[in-house]
Amino acid sequence: MKLVDLTHTVDASMPVYPGDPTPELKQTAFIGEHGYNEYCLHAGMHVGTHMDAPLHMIPNGAFMSEIPPTQFFGPGRLIDARGRKLVTDDLLEKVQLAKGDIVLVLTGWYKHFRSSDYYEAFPEIAPEFAQRLVAAGVSILGLDTPTPDKPPFPIHKILLSKNVLIIENLNDLELLLGVDEFEVIAAPVKFRSEAAPVRVIARMPN
Repeated sequence: MKLVDLTHTVDASMPVYPGDPTPELKQTAFIGEHGYNEYCLHAGMHVGTHMDAPLHMIPNGAFMSEIPPTQFFGPGRLIDARGRKLVTDDLLEKVQLAKGDIVLVLTGWYKHFRSSDYYEAFPEIAPEFAQRLVAAGVSILGLDTPTPDKPPFPIHKILLSKNVLIIENLNDLELLLGVDEFEVIAAPVKFRSEAAPVRVIARMPN
């Protein structure tokens, strides 16, 4: 099987959503001095490639640690939305969505990840697109943008209120173009929190 890593590397220079704390990743022990290496990370849960749990936007919603692991694996569906400023449901007309699918939306915006406009001019998800995902029973919506929407975050609420998880800041989705079948593995850290960092892997036949 071929594996494709769709995750941004976490480092101290990565951008954050406006108003979020700047991440700190620093070495605190050195093998020459202490006999081992160790690093310390201080960051918000929404830095880099991460997953939102219902608690992020829904009162009394589930913590990330409460999500069953079965929801983190599933058949992948790539939606090519390059060139769109708004991702609308017409892109789903020829897509056979099924319960448990993990839908990844390729906009190409990941190429702006360290640019000044990354959190400003990104493509957004239309309500009708999100509602189609909910109706189909998909498990996760993954995006190569920082968020599916802007305040007051209606798309977050449509999805998370129905336990459709959201992955933000995916990387290199263009590597999946032309791939007919693939599986997504997206296992977040088991934090008792509203979100968590996630390593996202696509697995496909060679």
